[in-house]
Amino acid sequence: MAFKTRTIELEKARFHIVTGLCKGCGLCIEKCPRQTLGWSEYLGVYGTPTVEPGHGEKECNGCSLCQIVCPDCAILVEKRR
Repeated sequence: MAFKTRTIELEKARFHIVTGLCKGCGLCIEKCPRQTLGWSEYLGVYGTPTVEPGHGEKECNGCSLCQIVCPDCAILVEKRR
C-alpha cells in the first residue's frame, strides 16, 4: 500500500508530510521551537487536518524536531545544505 506524500519546498529544508499516516494529534505543532507549524487544508488518515510549515512569523530552519516527536512517522524533514 502506497501513501500520498505532500512535499513543501522551503528555503532551508524540504518538509514532507505523509497524509495517510498523519492523525492530526498536533504534537509537532506544540513542540516546534520556531512556532511555524499549523493546520493545513489537507486531511489525514482520520479525516483530521494535517500539518504544514509557514504559519508563524519565523521560517522553518529544518531542525527536524517535528519529525522526532511524530508518533506515526508521518513527517520527514530534509535540511538543505
